[in-house]
Amino acid sequence: MLDQEFGETTLRVLRETVLAHATDAGMPEGRALDVMLAVHELAANAVEHGGGTGRLRMSVTHRELICQVSDPGPASSGLSRHTPGSQRPDATAWISPWPYEPGHGLWLVRQIADHISVNSGPAGSQVTVAFTMLRSGIT
Repeated sequence: MLDQEFGETTLRVLRETVLAHATDAGMPEGRALDVMLAVHELAANAVEHGGGTGRLRMSVTHRELICQVSDPGPASSGLSRHTPGSQRPDATAWISPWPYEPGHGLWLVRQIADHISVNSGPAGSQVTVAFTMLRSGIT
């Protein structure tokens, strides 16, 4: 079981921790990278849209790796760094030939995870994703 708070300055450490926990749980390397990518996208959303901090809980149950990312609520006006029509304020904005469109991160998570549940309200958001430990057809 992993229970870890995160913020903007700790996302790199969170990625490393998630990858290590997914690998230790028995995920093949490629699938562990999928878990890391999905959790990073959810954590980055929590930081940007959920008040600047969040919490990750990971556990293994019934042959699934469960990752729950939650945040305390809507970002204050000073924390949201992206508004519609503005350029994304990160180093990749000038490298990428594609325009930044919000919502691609959650779309990506939906493609990677085996199951996803999203609950959001005034007190915050909670996204739970599940990854099957033993995928059918793999021995």
